Amino acid sequence: MEPQTVKKTILASFAGRLSAPDINFSRERLSPAQFKTEILSGLTVALALVPEAVAFSFVAGVHPLVGLYAAFMVGLITALIGGRPGMISGATGALAVVMVALVAEHGVEYLFATVVLMGLLQIAAGVFKMGKFIRLVPHPVMLGFVNGLAIVIFLAQLTQFQVPGTAVASGHGMSGGEWMTGWPLVTMLGLVVLTMAIIWALPRVTKAFPAPLAGIGVVAVIVIAFGIDVPRVGDLASIKGGLPMFHIPTVPLNFATLEIIFPYALILAAIGLIESLLTLNLVGEITGKRGGASQECVAQGVANTVTGVFGGMGGCAMIGQSMINVKSGGRTRLSGVAAALFLLAFILVGSSVIEQIPLAALVGVMFMVVIGTFAWNSLTILRRVPFTDAFVILLVTVVTVATDLATAVVVGVIVSALAYAWQNAARIHATTFETKEGAKVYRIEGPLFFGSVEGFNELFTPEDDPDHVIVEFAESRVADQSALTAIEALAAKYQAAGKKLQLRHLSRDCHKLLTRAGQLMVDSDDDPDYEIAVDYTVRTGVLGGGH
Repeated sequence: MEPQTVKKTILASFAGRLSAPDINFSRERLSPAQFKTEILSGLTVALALVPEAVAFSFVAGVHPLVGLYAAFMVGLITALIGGRPGMISGATGALAVVMVALVAEHGVEYLFATVVLMGLLQIAAGVFKMGKFIRLVPHPVMLGFVNGLAIVIFLAQLTQFQVPGTAVASGHGMSGGEWMTGWPLVTMLGLVVLTMAIIWALPRVTKAFPAPLAGIGVVAVIVIAFGIDVPRVGDLASIKGGLPMFHIPTVPLNFATLEIIFPYALILAAIGLIESLLTLNLVGEITGKRGGASQECVAQGVANTVTGVFGGMGGCAMIGQSMINVKSGGRTRLSGVAAALFLLAFILVGSSVIEQIPLAALVGVMFMVVIGTFAWNSLTILRRVPFTDAFVILLVTVVTVATDLATAVVVGVIVSALAYAWQNAARIHATTFETKEGAKVYRIEGPLFFGSVEGFNELFTPEDDPDHVIVEFAESRVADQSALTAIEALAAKYQAAGKKLQLRHLSRDCHKLLTRAGQLMVDSDDDPDYEIAVDYTVRTGVLGGGH
């Protein structure tokens, strides 16, 4: 093949990757009906984004436009290049609560610099394929995550039942205000219930129009037409503004600045990726399509890097708005792009209209999201699943509500891993018998790793065993350096007792290491080929530590 032909082939391949079917709208071949559904779904999401972006701006201690710009830019970029079409990203409370101390102590310019560094860390995570580690999150942790997020969304909506202007910023939005009473409370509840009833009933009549958007529209018309005095979007803050402007954060470019922003950037990057990847999996289960974890990491990173230099507070995937989108029929990138563009239109030209929308309508939409998000079947399976799994579901749910998502997921994974290790540690056992030649055979069953080493050692009685002992590993799995060290220590005991020890059916790598260490190995054609978890070195004939 000619060099020029090779060059063209490589370029064509690269271009093909950039114009993958789920990125290029022209290849999605949307029907007119689906196109309308995507656009209307995006409009519904945009309406739901406004109050949350404003509320989370208050939480972080920044101007509402900082949150709105973040919702627009993060939402647009992740919709275009993210790993899961249909996902919605924007400013979130999980990130806002981390930003509070940074903004209070150092100012908003340091926040913008932190968001840029956060994005670069997320890009690095995607480039090095770290998104694949989301596979380590067990299903009970996912159930706890979903339930916890549903409760958090519900609690965040309760603040809308406070008298406007009396609430203060808190971890999940605004709190500490005076609660509504009397007719204002009754009116608010009535409009919320009406919105929920429309969302529930409309799909049973027609699916030509997104039910959440219909609920918002009908309730807004009633409130405006009859002049009902209830809190509206404009009571939170004015959303009127211009286009986001390019702005390099005005912070000193030195090591002292890095010392300030790096810890925050690392925490924000981790929280953002965990929430985004779990939402990616959840949306994938609903839509029946798989998403690219590493691609989503890169998309979140690019979005936050760009947001940081355009005056935004950064963001990540939003499970509530993502659920609104997929439930409204949004399945392609078009819905996410439409949501971002509608949000920008609200800021530029539509603020006076959007500010008249009653908060009760948006609360009703989010309450329906809560009902649809919460894994109700988890309540019935708690009595049927193993105790450890039930405990993890409840633990992750509680920790998500009490602290944040990242902490809850890490705690859930650690508890699940420890429980798994403990259960497997108890599985190690051996059956013994003697051969015609008088040799005693130990047939090991169960995994041999750091957790089962003590049980493994208790299986043997070197003082009482005959002069020839055979240890069979055909039904066992040697997993780590602790296991190899235990095997070598066992051989040393029999050697000290003047007895012959043979090891059979170890994997090829264990076979090689122990042979070099001077232990008697027996070759077999059916030795397993699995690899141990880490590499090892052998020093002076003794099995050394892992690297």
